[in-house]
Amino acid sequence: MVQFKRLLLFFFVPILLCGCQSDESLISRLWLYTYSTGINIPPDTLITPASFLDLRKDKTYTMDFNGFESGTWNIIGHTTLVLTNNRQQVTMIPVKYLAGKILRLDIHNHSLEFEGLPNRTLSSADDPFSPENNFWRIHASAKETDKQITNRLINHFQFWETYFSWALNQHLDYIDVRSTPTPVKIYGNGFGLKPFNQLPATWKSYFYDEEDCRKANDKISQLFSKNAIAWPHTDNKYKMFLSAFQQIKQKVHDTR
Repeated sequence: MVQFKRLLLFFFVPILLCGCQSDESLISRLWLYTYSTGINIPPDTLITPASFLDLRKDKTYTMDFNGFESGTWNIIGHTTLVLTNNRQQVTMIPVKYLAGKILRLDIHNHSLEFEGLPNRTLSSADDPFSPENNFWRIHASAKETDKQITNRLINHFQFWETYFSWALNQHLDYIDVRSTPTPVKIYGNGFGLKPFNQLPATWKSYFYDEEDCRKANDKISQLFSKNAIAWPHTDNKYKMFLSAFQQIKQKVHDTR
């Protein structure tokens, strides 16, 4: 089984939840990781430019720091963000700074800084940060059937589809495409499949073992070798990749 090490362990304790409305309004954003300061972070940390914390106005959240999780959130005064995940584990994270589009969280002597974006009202199906579009990040607890592996791949490509659609609709100048754990290597004008020995360790860890991961890689490899992508005639990179990942998702879906 592929070993997965959680480096950023949080302190889980029961707590009486309360909050301040003004603080909730300030912190209710999509927060994208930018950089950290403090003691050197180990090289295999899972905090990357693709890490996010989505604190929605309905008090639900999703995040991918050291693994994907979802649940509900609250804030105590100006100092502590409280996350209660779907396993009813409570995470208390000190808030060092919150103003405008900047959030700094204190985790294990590291000051992690995030840039905030409005998390506009989206349906779960259209939100790239929703649980619906991220079950591919959930680590398999047992061997998966061919259908389950295929569904994991479909969901992964669905994430990319919604990610590029979200960036297009948000009119973003830039989004990170290199840090997200994926078997696909995205170039400026196309993409290809990464060799198995170059797959990100985090991507491999989503599967129960190496055999299941190879099955997934072989399935994508066959699709890439047998099917051509009809690239749309557009100079907009978001539209180009949105269309391409829609096609890949459909081709994987057709193999079920």
